[in-house]
Amino acid sequence: MSYPTLIGEMAKKKITIESMAQFLGLHRNTVSHKLNEGTFCVEEALEIHEKFFPEWDLGKLFERGHK
Repeated sequence: MSYPTLIGEMAKKKITIESMAQFLGLHRNTVSHKLNEGTFCVEEALEIHEKFFPEWDLGKLFERGHK
């Protein structure tokens, strides 16, 4: 399971995994894993939404998809 909308919007806005990881205070591999196989905690999702994608509905942005 991944976050296809979040990943797509990151690409559209040219937001890198590295920049998101730096913002969250996490290693880039941790963020990559969370995007593709893991999950973001509520606090991380809220921070990402507020900083990078405030125009999106939180639920739609973090909707899960199948790989």
